[in-house]
Amino acid sequence: MTRQPEARDGQAARVWAAMRDLTENYPQPEVLREALNLGRGSGRVKALLWLTEGPLSLSELAEAVRVDAPYATLIVDNLEERGLVERRPDPADRRRKLVGLTPEGKEAAQRALRIKREPPPGFANLSAAELGTLEELMRRLTSGKPGQI
Repeated sequence: MTRQPEARDGQAARVWAAMRDLTENYPQPEVLREALNLGRGSGRVKALLWLTEGPLSLSELAEAVRVDAPYATLIVDNLEERGLVERRPDPADRRRKLVGLTPEGKEAAQRALRIKREPPPGFANLSAAELGTLEELMRRLTSGKPGQI
């Protein structure tokens, strides 16, 4: 029996919603905040992770973290007080400041990445074959080739 496209679309939407929920809520934000001792709010963790790619201006960081510029300034102020970031002049435009990670900030960002890369506990309930299937499905989903799934 072939599935109706609407039923498949509904199933795809449910699976996609479950995947998004899993990735958006694991690890729980409080786990990261507690491990890094950054207090409430996820903006500080997001900023640290974005800055692993290299220094950003305040406006670039605000855009990356998806906050307004004044809130980005508060995030940077807080991270700077904790010794995790520093502001320095942009060599291309001395009127502009770049925000970069300090050595302590790099260490904190690496700790956050390690925590984020830990698989959820439910993965331990999957067999090697199930993990292999999941891995293959993820490869197909992210390959960008239409019609494979």
